[in-house]
Amino acid sequence: MASSGDSSQDSAGDSSQDSSGDSSQNDGLTSSSSNNLINHPCLKKQKLSVTKTLDRISQLPDSLLAQILSLLPTTKDAFKTSILSKRWRYLWASVDNLNFTRTSYRKTNDFVSFTDYVIAHFVSSKIKRLKLDCSRLSPYKSHISRWLSFAVEKKVEDFVYWSSSNRNGCTLSESFYTCSSVVTLHLKFYCFDSGAAIQWKSLKSIKLEYLVLSDEGIANLVSGCPALETMEFDSVGGFLRVEINSLKLKRLYLKGFLFPSDRRDPTLEIVAPYLHHLEISGVHLKCRLVDVSSLVTAILTFHTHCIKDGQALLEEDADDEEDNCRDSHQFFGILVRDYLQKLRCASELTIGNWFIEVMCMLQFKGLHIPELKCKYLTLEELHLEKFNLFGVASLLRASYHVETLNIDFATAKFNIARCNFGLRYSAKAESIDLQSWTSSFEFPNLKNAKIVISLTYLKDHLECCFDELFKLSEFLLKNAKVLEKFVIISKRREWESCWASQYLIGLAEKLLTCPRSSANSVIMVLQE
Repeated sequence: MASSGDSSQDSAGDSSQDSSGDSSQNDGLTSSSSNNLINHPCLKKQKLSVTKTLDRISQLPDSLLAQILSLLPTTKDAFKTSILSKRWRYLWASVDNLNFTRTSYRKTNDFVSFTDYVIAHFVSSKIKRLKLDCSRLSPYKSHISRWLSFAVEKKVEDFVYWSSSNRNGCTLSESFYTCSSVVTLHLKFYCFDSGAAIQWKSLKSIKLEYLVLSDEGIANLVSGCPALETMEFDSVGGFLRVEINSLKLKRLYLKGFLFPSDRRDPTLEIVAPYLHHLEISGVHLKCRLVDVSSLVTAILTFHTHCIKDGQALLEEDADDEEDNCRDSHQFFGILVRDYLQKLRCASELTIGNWFIEVMCMLQFKGLHIPELKCKYLTLEELHLEKFNLFGVASLLRASYHVETLNIDFATAKFNIARCNFGLRYSAKAESIDLQSWTSSFEFPNLKNAKIVISLTYLKDHLECCFDELFKLSEFLLKNAKVLEKFVIISKRREWESCWASQYLIGLAEKLLTCPRSSANSVIMVLQE
């Protein structure tokens, strides 16, 4: 085998011959302790094992070795294998996955030179995945332009491009805007050319991160990607409306929002009648759902506040604060009720803590909450306090068809800073008995309920948490008519002791004495 011969001559074979030669000369002669150690039978077996492994790898075809190199974290890692033998010298040039990341380079010039070298010597006719980290490379626009042209020439399918975090970054070439090979695209800190005609005919998934787009830019993007199935925005701004009329685009992710330069507090409108999955997360993101009539799953874990920061609170007088809070909370109530109305036909919902708090306020005001048809309900990052228990009860009351309920409590210590308007509702919750208030509630379809809480969280709020956890558990057991399984999982890290075990055992014993609507229900309290 040519491959095996090259490898043995360059490395394993030479060392094997030298070792055996030394060994034969030292046989019968007085040997030092180091030579005895080198010739130990166990070490010889290990060397033979390594040699056999290298021989097996060398028997693989070049195409398969190139695929293996493509799995390495960065192109620099693949390039390092060129020193193994003559055969490996240029295998890196045939990989189909190039990852140019600046983190492993101290000098920018070294990164640029290496990227130029790889691209100049690359022999594969096509690239499946290319990542270009061009952040803080504004002075090297000519190099970046060549790299982008290379991506188009090699018909890249999965492209990640991180530009500079200012308007001096290199824009995509005109040829890239019409690149028909790209299937997935991730752009970060990028400035779109407002006059570019986008024609990404094969693009199925796009993620835009930390950039600004106009309403017209969003419209051009959607219309220029007829095959698009997934769209993700992370800290993107500049537009106030997303309209999607494509039958193929089924998933939309929104995380955070960049405020306009005129300091307006925008509300983003979403028109997507054929969308199946919607996820909204982040801070200060206010979205109005105009048309999402085909939604199957929705994840709403975003949160916002009536007062943006503590400094604003100090600068305003009490009357202004009261007016601002009242207006904000009124808007929050309208927003949440509108969400519930638009999501009433979704079969799977995930709701965050802020949403639950607003639900509680709506319930205390006596406002009507639309009935939901979801069968799978998840409450995420929930704060375990009495105020939120009323919100949970209100949401469950509206979720008549729920069969599976998952509640994941916050894993870290929380410090709630509420305005005076919100504190009034919190005080009201403390003055009302939860069991009496929910005595008429029924959950006729709930079969499975699971509560997940961390020991770290319990430790930070030990005095109140177990009481509230018991109240919530008691409430579910009492009102779930066909409940089959009720599970509480307490998660702990490896280094944490089992200091809470006695409390969990006490909770389990207490729950077993609770009245249950379902005689067939099984209660489990577990620790992971």
